[in-house]
Amino acid sequence: MDLFQIAIIITKIVVLTFIVVLPLVPLSVYFERRFSAIIQDRVGPNRVGIPFTLLGFKKDFHFFGLIQPIADGLKLFLKEDFTPDHVRKAFYWLAPALTVVPALITVCVVPFGSPISIFGHAEKLLVADLDIGPLFVFSVASLSVYGITLAGWSSNSKFPFIGGVRSTAQMISYEIALGLSIVPVLMYFGDLNLSNIVQQQADHGWLLLPLWGHDADHTLTSKLLFWFPAAIAFLIFTISIFAETNRMPFDLPECETELVGGYHTEYSSMKFAMFFMGEYAAMVIGSALIITLFLGGWSIGFGLDAEVAKLHIGDFYFGGFIHMGCFLTKLIAFILFFILVRWTVPRFRYDQLMKLGWVVFFEAALINVFLAALIVAAPDLEKTIIGIGAILLVVLTASVIWVAKVSEETPKTLRA
Repeated sequence: MDLFQIAIIITKIVVLTFIVVLPLVPLSVYFERRFSAIIQDRVGPNRVGIPFTLLGFKKDFHFFGLIQPIADGLKLFLKEDFTPDHVRKAFYWLAPALTVVPALITVCVVPFGSPISIFGHAEKLLVADLDIGPLFVFSVASLSVYGITLAGWSSNSKFPFIGGVRSTAQMISYEIALGLSIVPVLMYFGDLNLSNIVQQQADHGWLLLPLWGHDADHTLTSKLLFWFPAAIAFLIFTISIFAETNRMPFDLPECETELVGGYHTEYSSMKFAMFFMGEYAAMVIGSALIITLFLGGWSIGFGLDAEVAKLHIGDFYFGGFIHMGCFLTKLIAFILFFILVRWTVPRFRYDQLMKLGWVVFFEAALINVFLAALIVAAPDLEKTIIGIGAILLVVLTASVIWVAKVSEETPKTLRA
């Protein structure tokens, strides 16, 4: 590996992680405040700006309150960093970092745009082009729960400990459904490389919008048939991402009405802020993964991507930056969807959260795997085998629903 390649890798890490993704974290906080203010008929942050009046000007520069995230950061940096005497200090200090770092590491395998050409070298707009992209994301992202669990345990306090235990149980419950939900997607594309998955969607239609790129191997009929298991997978995957990132209505580990503040009750200053940085960074990466798998990633769609990729000035092909803008537009739209759900859907009870993960999503994701396998294999099977498979699938679904219904406890009526 020569110095030029090392410089390219370092540039990708700095630009994609610290210039593109990391600024989205404070911007997400700003979007959250403004969006919630609109929903609740309030104004939201609109005062923080550059105090030009201190320099003799007549007006300050407010700029819609967009400098509010900088003020939040300064406030958290300047607050007293208090460490209680009763905590296990080493683990107490380590926990906030364990929640932020995994979310930022997973950025490495997310493709932000189509390849660009610089000085005759074609470079992909991602840090690491791994052939096991989704597996890498799941394995690394699941480590963030250790930070939350350590925070609860090391605080030596009851409510933080309960929050840490809740987070562990929640992660285990929804990680299974999360993994099973993307099995149909991987079967359909036949690839674990996220760059290849996005390229296939650019050529043959997004998984949830398969309206172009038809050929002998990707007929409109086959793509529309697979749309049904794809939509089920999208629904389960998206809701499970909400649970994995501890976002409403799945924020039971930090439920203020029951646990004061949950696992971060004993934290202050930047340690407290790092937990929220980890949560919002995980929300950004979760949104990016949903867009990459189901909504075409950086693809503009409708057969325009090949033409955009050809745009160039001399030897500099810049179409990848246009695709990157498309990706970031989708990403911001999905972040706003996350925020909308938080301020419109009430919090679950804990038993409802567990029931949704184990009784509903696990079985639904498993049945969806069989449905997707039947649809993918249908062109190579005889009609009799397809009919038998469909009947068995219906019987399996009915049996699972019946067992779930029978095993459900009926509420007991209280007698006066």
